[in-house]
Amino acid sequence: MDVRFGPGARAIIAGGAAAAVLIAAYAFGSAQAGRTPTAYAAATTPAASAVAAKITVTGAGTASGTPDQLVVQLGVQTHGTSVTSTLGQANQAVDRIRSALRSYGVRDKDLQTAGLSVQPSYAGGGSVPNGYDVSEALTARLHKLASAGGAISAAARAGGDATRIDGVSFDMGSTSALLASARAAAMTDATTKARQYARAAGRTLGSVVSIQEATTPPPLVFGTSATAGTARASVPISPGTQQLSVTLTVVFTLA
Repeated sequence: MDVRFGPGARAIIAGGAAAAVLIAAYAFGSAQAGRTPTAYAAATTPAASAVAAKITVTGAGTASGTPDQLVVQLGVQTHGTSVTSTLGQANQAVDRIRSALRSYGVRDKDLQTAGLSVQPSYAGGGSVPNGYDVSEALTARLHKLASAGGAISAAARAGGDATRIDGVSFDMGSTSALLASARAAAMTDATTKARQYARAAGRTLGSVVSIQEATTPPPLVFGTSATAGTARASVPISPGTQQLSVTLTVVFTLA
């Protein structure tokens, strides 16, 4: 049996289909609008637990070595009635000291002028100088510790009574090996601490994220000041040991 629809019936059917589409679209939009911002973010971003946890620890390491260089601070101090003569006396004394040090193998590049001062002196609170004081300072780096004591004594004798020795310090020509040893010790210390914390938290230690280093150089050990009269005999030299320290701040991931 043939069923035929007239133009009016076909219009009614088409209108009903369009209404059904509109109702479905409205229902979908309402469902989306009902989501809160938090719920929407949770649906579109990774879970917070997916972000890797991290732990930051510090590790310390030290290494000791024997100094192989000595730095001596010395100079001269003269007094005279004129600037020219007083400065000339100081210059001659410093030249003699330089020559004495060179005779012990000290190179010119290891001799450095460290200071120069020319000051008038007054007597009885007067305003006219009655003389002048000149001070010249010299720094010498001695690479041969076995003969360093003799070199210092020779320099003091060469400068005469004008000589002043302000102190000595020990140094190491190269600290690369000590630094490598201290770094390794510091990293081991940091890793050990991180594993302990990870185990206590029920986690597994992961990879290293970053490392920051702070280095403490060996301390300079200075002697006391002296005049030429106390350095007539060969000065005894005892280098001892020096310590270099490294501190690392290390960030690890936790699995």
